[in-house]
Amino acid sequence: MCHCTYCQRATGAAYMVQPAFAAADFRLIKGDPKRFTHISAGSGMEIQVGFCEACGTKLFQTFERFEGAVGVFSGTLDDPGWLEIQPQNSKHIFLETARSETRIPADTPVFMQHALSKDGQPIAPIILKTPQKAGDLQSVFLRSRGK
Repeated sequence: MCHCTYCQRATGAAYMVQPAFAAADFRLIKGDPKRFTHISAGSGMEIQVGFCEACGTKLFQTFERFEGAVGVFSGTLDDPGWLEIQPQNSKHIFLETARSETRIPADTPVFMQHALSKDGQPIAPIILKTPQKAGDLQSVFLRSRGK
């Protein structure tokens, strides 16, 4: 789940649920989406958004930063419930820009920014013991980092 301001605007929601797949495991079975290039405010790199020319629905994204990955706008799946979201297969990123009232579940990896540094190194997550409002997480992160 991405809480960055771009994903909030792109979905018109508090955050984007975006399963990511290896590009080799993703294929279009119908249509020829148009593409829009967005420059990430965080990395300065391109995000290519594939969207339906007829209705404008955003379908998927590819990333200059994460070559070989495809992120799907989960609401466009024929069965959005197919994707079972659990702590083992999910994370919340960019919580520093999350809507303050958003509830973040316990036991799920959370990050104030991305889960990877700009040079691609993994960042250690925080795992909440109890659900928290996003607006209360800054103090949780500071305590976890000994500040």
